[in-house]
Amino acid sequence: MYKKVHSKIPANEIDGWSVEELLSNSGIMIEGKLTRAAIILLGKPTAVFKLRPAVVEVTWTLRDGKEDVVGYEHFTAPFILTVDEILGKIRNLTMRELPGGTLFPDTMKQYDNYSIREALHNAIAHQDYTLQERINFVENPGYVYYENGGSFIPGTLQRALAIRGPQRHFRNECLCKAMVHFNMIDTVSRGIKKIFDEQWRRHFPMPDYEIDAVNKVVGVRLYGNAINEKYTKILKENKTLTLHECIALDAVQKGHQISEETAKELLDKGLIEGESPNYQISLGVAKMTHQLPEYTRVSGLERSKLKQMTMQFIQNAGEDGTMRDGIYEYLKVAMPSNKTKEQNLRLLGNILKELKEEGAVSLKGLSWYEVQNPTKKN
Repeated sequence: MYKKVHSKIPANEIDGWSVEELLSNSGIMIEGKLTRAAIILLGKPTAVFKLRPAVVEVTWTLRDGKEDVVGYEHFTAPFILTVDEILGKIRNLTMRELPGGTLFPDTMKQYDNYSIREALHNAIAHQDYTLQERINFVENPGYVYYENGGSFIPGTLQRALAIRGPQRHFRNECLCKAMVHFNMIDTVSRGIKKIFDEQWRRHFPMPDYEIDAVNKVVGVRLYGNAINEKYTKILKENKTLTLHECIALDAVQKGHQISEETAKELLDKGLIEGESPNYQISLGVAKMTHQLPEYTRVSGLERSKLKQMTMQFIQNAGEDGTMRDGIYEYLKVAMPSNKTKEQNLRLLGNILKELKEEGAVSLKGLSWYEVQNPTKKN
């Protein structure tokens, strides 16, 4: 791996180095003494006690569809070897996908080898070992989850994706540089972006980064299938989308919040519609990706239709009238599903207010009833 990274150094020259020279040139032996990074990457399992109270351990856990643990195993140094053992635990199934416009399927693995390896290497490189915590690697049906202790050094995912050039600061500089020498990670901040690019290329949901600065935890969820067909269709049929737009649309499809600045960009391009924070894909995108039934369900019926349904329900209630909650129970299946109950109740309140101002209904106590009953007139 050192030869692969340092191709400008003649291979026979590296072959002539002693073990001490290789370790020194890799930065994990300094003035003849081994570093903690040397033990983490190359040390025997029996040597990790020298790092106490730090914990040098990755725990792989297998969960079933009910999130019950059905298997687990702990792995320790040397991480340069055990990473392959850990990744070998994953059931990386072969999938067949039909690309748009063709009857011939593409065959690919659930997880891209680079992505699952890069995410685990990042967890090892950026773990805050002073927290005395293990790294968790959880395999679930459809996705794998990585969790390591420590703050997210770039601060936000957006900043990490926007960085151009080498990262300025490393929590574990000696460890990170050694992992660069051994071809485990790079220092030009392209790893995370490459993971997103690969998911984009495969038409899979974007990774979820869960950054908890208060509790010092960084979690990454990497999806192994197209769990959201709507999003997949958008990626397949709209080739003009940028990575930034794909990440934002992915968040909207998952019901996650996006910044007002990002929302404005998507609104201006006609990719989404709605009001903060309840955005949804636009009617144009829904038509393009054949999602009109879903779009209508999320958007709800037009206000005029809801108004007609409200009047019909009150008429059916007769002279006794009906409570607003009863009207809501009847209307809720036709109301926007991307809004909260409180928001839809306010919408109903506005409709009832309009009907009252029009003289169609009147309020008696807490019951709404029709004041111009056609049956009574006759």
